[in-house]
Amino acid sequence: MSLINVAVVGGGPAGLRAAEVAVLQGAKVTVFDAKPSVGRKFLVAGKGGMNITHEEPFECFVGRYRSGGDSAHAASPQTLARWSSLLDGFSPGELRNWARGLGVETFVASTGRVYPVELKSAQLLRRWVARLRAAGVDFRMRHRLQALRRAKGIELDFTLDGALRQVNADAVVLALGGGSWPQTGSAGDWVQALDTCGVPVSPLLPSNCGWEVAWPQDLLEQVEGKPLKNVSGSAGGETVRGELLVTRYGLEGGIVYALTGALREMQKPVLTLDFKPDSSEASLVARLGSARRHYLEEGGKRWRLGESAVWLLKRMRGTAPFASGAEAAQFVKSCPIPLLGPRPLSEAISTAGGVDWSALDEQLMLCCLPGVFVAGEMLDWEAPTGGYLIQGCFSTGTRAGGGAANYSTNLQK
Repeated sequence: MSLINVAVVGGGPAGLRAAEVAVLQGAKVTVFDAKPSVGRKFLVAGKGGMNITHEEPFECFVGRYRSGGDSAHAASPQTLARWSSLLDGFSPGELRNWARGLGVETFVASTGRVYPVELKSAQLLRRWVARLRAAGVDFRMRHRLQALRRAKGIELDFTLDGALRQVNADAVVLALGGGSWPQTGSAGDWVQALDTCGVPVSPLLPSNCGWEVAWPQDLLEQVEGKPLKNVSGSAGGETVRGELLVTRYGLEGGIVYALTGALREMQKPVLTLDFKPDSSEASLVARLGSARRHYLEEGGKRWRLGESAVWLLKRMRGTAPFASGAEAAQFVKSCPIPLLGPRPLSEAISTAGGVDWSALDEQLMLCCLPGVFVAGEMLDWEAPTGGYLIQGCFSTGTRAGGGAANYSTNLQK
């Protein structure tokens, strides 16, 4: 057995940030990961341009985060206070400065999203790992966590090439991710180990995910793989504007991602689409002019709906003709799409559920396992895409890494 000040289990952004904070505070740090290399989900996320954070007022930023028990409409006071503290500890501005310290400049897009100038994650990760190695962080790959317990410090059981290996550490940071994208190592297989230790864990659920729809086959033949642009979607009193993609199994895109929480709360989830969010029903009726029949066909031309939108509206309407232009306009502004349910967790962008906050102290240490800290998507929180997810991982990693280093230091006194 080898003695380590701080063992970080999980080499994603939360784990690497925890290792960085701990080593800068003087701890001897080792990062363990089940895969042959670290940062795999970080790299996959970077394929779309590597959105690392968001530039918006702090009060708005904090309000993007939800925890188990929160309404999809608003975060609880406890959640707001928690994330205000975490983001104060490592803010969006500090994340940009951190990237600059690695020689990676960032810019703010018109959407408010913050990207590296080169729009790539590989360079950022490569420089980060090199800096961690230079600071003294040790990396041990292909180590899959099997169990942990308090004994002489914290005992960790790993499997390496099929053999069991035990490691002792003064403090541990668990940053094993949620259950989405398991091919990157974020498989959610840590739940059983923590359950054995008596740690309360809320069920892992898909977040920022596609939703299934029972599309008619003839509709798919016309619109599968085609986008629905400049539409808005509503569910549970929330409305989001953007684009959607029609897939063989349902819908993908920013609208359903952002509304996942609201849709999960509905017993029979329905997404209501507005295909002309900038136009009122009255203005649509006026633009129909002298049309007295085939209102949707005429509207498709005069309202510039697009062929995919017209096909979808026809099939959602069914065989009953519209009695008036007003009825057609109302349907275009409020078209219900019954949903069957979310896509599997393994396909989701992120995860809801995880380690209950009630099990943690302010430093993100498990109350029932002193010396064990938790960071990243293992915790019970969710946020929309747009930089909030990675920011949350960095902020929780900062808190947990600092807490673990301090705990280890205090043991030496």
